[in-house]
Amino acid sequence: MPARRGAPPSRAAARRPGRLTAAVAAAVALSAPAALAPAGPAAARTVARDATDPPADRGPRGDFEGTVPLPRGRRIHVECRGTGTPTVVLVSGARGAADEWTHAADPAHPGAAPVPSASAVLPAVASFTRVCAYDRPGTTRFDDTRSPSTAVPQPTTAADGVADLRAVLAAAGEHGPYVLVGASWGAMITALAARAGDPRVAGLVTVDGASTHLRDTLTPAQWSDWTRKVDAMRGPEGLEVPDYTTSVAQIRAAPPLARPLPAVVLSSDEPWDLRVGDSGSTWPAWTAAQNRLAAELRARHVSDTDSGHGIGVEQPRTVTNAVREVVDRVRDGQQGPGRRAHAPPADGRDPHLRPTRPRDVPG
Repeated sequence: MPARRGAPPSRAAARRPGRLTAAVAAAVALSAPAALAPAGPAAARTVARDATDPPADRGPRGDFEGTVPLPRGRRIHVECRGTGTPTVVLVSGARGAADEWTHAADPAHPGAAPVPSASAVLPAVASFTRVCAYDRPGTTRFDDTRSPSTAVPQPTTAADGVADLRAVLAAAGEHGPYVLVGASWGAMITALAARAGDPRVAGLVTVDGASTHLRDTLTPAQWSDWTRKVDAMRGPEGLEVPDYTTSVAQIRAAPPLARPLPAVVLSSDEPWDLRVGDSGSTWPAWTAAQNRLAAELRARHVSDTDSGHGIGVEQPRTVTNAVREVVDRVRDGQQGPGRRAHAPPADGRDPHLRPTRPRDVPG
């Protein structure tokens, strides 16, 4: 799997050299406004816009791709397409840029880097609602180039991710309600954002997402080996390195969800392994954590995905169907697990894409 993303190995991950395993992290107890709340009038006035910035008014927004300014002179690359509400926000795995959602695996070239595709998650979701994806600091693209987002000191936590998510949406002029879609490490960020109590967070989709439950399902030896392996990936180049231990503590310190949200949990069904130490396979622990996450969110759990860890690029239609289901339920005012609003193909799988084999680099 690509070395840059934040979860276990998968096809998508296979082409990102600096990718990390996305497994467990939780978030810091933030106040409700701190999660996805707008930066506020005073903060907004301090943000200088340039020709690459989208409009900040509440009128119809067009497609946009460029960088937006954040506090302290930083900039973040963001791409938004489509119209409608709720706005879907796609949050990639560790070291994964926004192209994690605009590219798909090419079934004619198994193991090759994913390529731009109209069937990828972002363009597909843009056909029925507004959708945005962005590059966190220290992320890389499938062509191995670095994101233009300003680098920051590493490691990073789920709370850091929530703060940037909030700032990016405010700077880009995007508005709730939001359906948050988190892949691998990105699911740790969306978990904390949802717990912060912002009423604009209206739905969740996790894409083989990491969760705090891994802290309990991995053995103590596996957890220790894994966190040491991730920590060892720090380097002077500034690539993203998630701090899972701190993030788990942050999420567990945050209040539980104020209300059940429409949610779908997507889990890989092609075994992969974190490949840490000599303490045995981590696949059973990963699947157990996925089951616990689905129960915690009262979510519909889809485990027949015909995919490795990188479901978004391996089976983008499966992700798009889950997002559409949650979007429809948000529009209908539903809560809880619900039923599928739009059925996938008869076999439940994407007929156009077949999974590639994961690489040894976790996350």
